[in-house]
Amino acid sequence: MDELKKSLKDFLRIKNYSEHTISNYERDVNRFLKYLSEKKIDPNEISTSIITGWIIFLRKSGLGNRSIQRNISSLKNFYKFLFKSGAIDTNYFESVQSPKIGETLPKALSPEDVEKLLSFEPKTFSDARDKAFLELLYSSGLRVSEAINVDIASFESDLNFVKVLGKGNKQRLLPVGKYAKDAILAWLEIRNKNINSTDALFTNKYGNRISVRAMQQRIYKISIAQGMSPVSPHMLRHSFATHILESSGDLRSIQEMLGHSSLSTTQIYTKLNFQQLAKIYDKSHPHGKKENKTNNI
Repeated sequence: MDELKKSLKDFLRIKNYSEHTISNYERDVNRFLKYLSEKKIDPNEISTSIITGWIIFLRKSGLGNRSIQRNISSLKNFYKFLFKSGAIDTNYFESVQSPKIGETLPKALSPEDVEKLLSFEPKTFSDARDKAFLELLYSSGLRVSEAINVDIASFESDLNFVKVLGKGNKQRLLPVGKYAKDAILAWLEIRNKNINSTDALFTNKYGNRISVRAMQQRIYKISIAQGMSPVSPHMLRHSFATHILESSGDLRSIQEMLGHSSLSTTQIYTKLNFQQLAKIYDKSHPHGKKENKTNNI
């Protein structure tokens, strides 16, 4: 810690910042060092997960996006200096993403709202299709266009997996949950009695592949009929990602399932529920476990 504080003084002297900027840097860097000390983390052994835990801590402390952005900027510049001066071998702050000011986050449904949306009993051809469509969106986190383009032949291993073609013509294989599988089987039974001229899984009553616009309208009507605010297909994809993150904290797996080419795109889900993500960190990370309530800074 003493070596880092000495390095901070060297960094600020070289930069010749104003007194106000120097004060901000000292406060931001010392807040991070104090966090490491409280967590009994060696400042020379930080990692991406530890930095994530620190950002979560800042959020839990009540800091807004602007303040968190400044803290991250201060540490990024400081650790860039440490790396260039040879004080550290790896700069883990280099790839840290800052929250955008005024950033609009995707809206996710609560698990209870998802249950409410999917609780309707199919009574018609369209109802059975819509139920299967909704269950598949939530079960596998598909984009609405990906679900639209699913064929009957897209499924593997007795409907336990579905093969989809995402952005950039990248193919991925996704698990299908029990509820989605049951809804799809029920829909196929009705579909095959009425439609047999196309490979498309989701069709209209004429046997043509259903359109994105048509399904958007159908889901809107279903959500209103269920006594909810309007729901879009993409909200179910967001809900899938958020609920998986809340229960597992495994951002890399979510990236793969969503078909994101960059982890930074997936990281937006870490901002949806910092409180829950903080609990996951405290429970699962070896240096994040609290010994007692007084361990908070």
